Amino acid sequence: MTAETHTGAQREARELLIGAVSVPSLSGQEGEVAAYLCSWMEARGFAVRVDEAGNAVGARGNGPYTVALLGHMDTVPGDIPVQVDADGVLHGRGSVDAKGSLCTFVAAVAALPPEALNHVRFVVIGATEEEAPSSRGARHIVGALQPDAVLIGEPSGWQGLTLGYKGRLVAQVHAEKDNFHTAGEGSSAADDLTEAWFRVRGWAADSAGDGGIFDAVQATLQSIGSAGDGLTQRAEATFGLRLPPRLSPQDAERQVLELLVDLPSVSVRFVGHETAVRHPRDNALTRAMRVAIRAHGGTPVFKVKTGTSDMNVVAAHWPVPTLAYGPGDSGLDHTPDERLNLAEYDRAVAVLTDALTRLAASVSQRD
Repeated sequence: MTAETHTGAQREARELLIGAVSVPSLSGQEGEVAAYLCSWMEARGFAVRVDEAGNAVGARGNGPYTVALLGHMDTVPGDIPVQVDADGVLHGRGSVDAKGSLCTFVAAVAALPPEALNHVRFVVIGATEEEAPSSRGARHIVGALQPDAVLIGEPSGWQGLTLGYKGRLVAQVHAEKDNFHTAGEGSSAADDLTEAWFRVRGWAADSAGDGGIFDAVQATLQSIGSAGDGLTQRAEATFGLRLPPRLSPQDAERQVLELLVDLPSVSVRFVGHETAVRHPRDNALTRAMRVAIRAHGGTPVFKVKTGTSDMNVVAAHWPVPTLAYGPGDSGLDHTPDERLNLAEYDRAVAVLTDALTRLAASVSQRD
């Protein structure tokens, strides 16, 4: 590839990202950005479609070995004016979480040499509703595709390889009891709800052990409120639980209910079940990524994350080599300062193009 060609491809990749970030795409409202991505891919030789879940799907290459590159198009709310500042940093909602990663996938697959496409089919999926509890796009695509390797589009930094995410469980807690005068004896609905929170928080704190935060339960009080009609007191709260791999959402449910069994005024509804996942460090995919990162002057860093992603959704359906990759600092996810350095994006595209080329070569040698 000549320097001039490289400059042109890099410019196109940047324009792809800036264009995608410029299109608002809240969860459930991804149609316009899906059309934009499909148009860009189709112009560069991808076979494209928008599937029944609204996913933007683009494929290149032939052969029985399939690599799925699953990113998401939707963003959380928050209007951040889209601009590239004097330092070459792109500001805008979705620049990090996770259009930067998704566009890295699209640009890298577009840049693959012809020989990489002879034995491998690369399928890029821009998924819908990852930021919503539904994870609609990922839940649909697991039934439509059976890949041999999977990349999940989430920010890891260009040298980072994310192997796992914690699980999740959301407890919607309700306390209700007859009204009484506050000068009398007894606890209020709010008292009982607070006691429930203290018990759950204590249980989470006791789970830490020696394994670090990834192996502990994290509990967050996401909302709390109270109301009444003069006859009945009501208090409600939402407890968010991040779960380690050793604790399934179902086991967490049972343990939480046991904690609250002697609080008759308290009832719990559980939602948001996601099982934690952690993939192996050594396989053909991770080896190709490690070699490519080193070839571009970096030091590969394996990571696990305390949040969740579409990796949690697809892991049980796609038991194949899997990691998450993408440029940017995940600490900027959902914040008013969300931004992505375009030089890092360029490097992530180059690394991924190199890694996918190496992976395809290793597949061809086995055939």
